[in-house]
Amino acid sequence: MNEPLFRSDAYARECAATVLDAAPGRVTLDVALFYPRGGGQPGDRGALARADGGEIAIADTIYDSDRQTILLVPADGAALPVAGERVVARLDWATRYDRMRAHTALHLLSVVLPYPVTGGSVGEAEGRLDFDSGETAFDRAQIETRLAEYVATDAAVTTRWITDEELAANPGLVKTMKVKPPTGAGRVRLVEIAGLDLQPCGGTHVARLSEIGGIEVTGIEKKGKQNRRVRIRLTEAP
Repeated sequence: MNEPLFRSDAYARECAATVLDAAPGRVTLDVALFYPRGGGQPGDRGALARADGGEIAIADTIYDSDRQTILLVPADGAALPVAGERVVARLDWATRYDRMRAHTALHLLSVVLPYPVTGGSVGEAEGRLDFDSGETAFDRAQIETRLAEYVATDAAVTTRWITDEELAANPGLVKTMKVKPPTGAGRVRLVEIAGLDLQPCGGTHVARLSEIGGIEVTGIEKKGKQNRRVRIRLTEAP
């Protein structure tokens, strides 16, 4: 697998890389700066800068499970690099950062509403979670107040790894009902919000809660007898 730089440094905006292979619809680099679509978070966009000054626009990033490789999806009509070519991968940072802020905000939402999560998605400075909460009524103002209180703590957000066996011994770490964290590789990545939350997650996050800014609950919807969907939007940049 190409080295996933986004896991060790979510704030890296560009890096030098070597093209391993390229074909219509995909480019593989030796280093994966771009986050691949998955876990409710979209794939990163950006560009590959070539030595001759040209750029290859990257429209999406996906994970090829068969090859266990992260693939870049060039924009329609974009030229392809050649194997062995040196390029500089440049992230669409503004979009990535808004997704990082929103993803961390959704983790906070799962703290405010401690119910099993049945689905969710991360957008640009917005997102949603679906909760298996039965007939419990949610109060928009109360949720917003609790979220603001947590953001104000400016708690640190960090990652660490545990073994598959440690996760199996602590099933309460998993909040999602339908999407289980990947196991089989020997270890699982945890995202921790100091003093507030700890759960498996492969996505990108901000380093401190103050980076989220304001959070507004834009909708609470009933999705069947058991489920409630809560939508949030970030109202101000940090």
